[in-house]
Amino acid sequence: MIRSYKGITPQFPSTCYVDASAQLIGDVRLGERSSVWMCAVLRGDVHSIRVGSHTSIQDCSVLHGMKGVYSVTVGDWVTVGHSVTLHGCVVEDRCLIGMGSTILNGAVIGAGSIIAAGTLIPEKTIVEPGSLWMGSPGKFRRKLDEKDQEMILQYARNYLGYTESYLAEAEMGSQTI
Repeated sequence: MIRSYKGITPQFPSTCYVDASAQLIGDVRLGERSSVWMCAVLRGDVHSIRVGSHTSIQDCSVLHGMKGVYSVTVGDWVTVGHSVTLHGCVVEDRCLIGMGSTILNGAVIGAGSIIAAGTLIPEKTIVEPGSLWMGSPGKFRRKLDEKDQEMILQYARNYLGYTESYLAEAEMGSQTI
């Protein structure tokens, strides 16, 4: 569902896949070739939500800001796993946010980082670029190497493939109706 709120309508290019069960509300902008999957909610009613290019927001994730204080910004080539909550935070480019993670207001996840599944990143935490964090609350575990960086991009590439497949399927379906 794509819904305007207070006269602002979500915007995304035709290269994006937004599942019919996803909800984009208000001040939401997606970059080229990004995807929003089943039952995800991007609620731009109290502050803006910006998602870069080649980024996936997976099933049942929630993105929401804090009124007048914290927007949500997600960079390019980011994989946001299933059931992630991003609230009033920044996720820089080329990150992997593991399933079930929660990142709270004012937190910044530096470029090329991995937040392990189930991790809680408390308010105003700064995750240095190229870091692995895990736990609840999240703690630094180690610096990432080139193999880790390639794995992050492989996850993003996988979702680009899924996006292309779903867009093609939708196109085929519209031709047969």
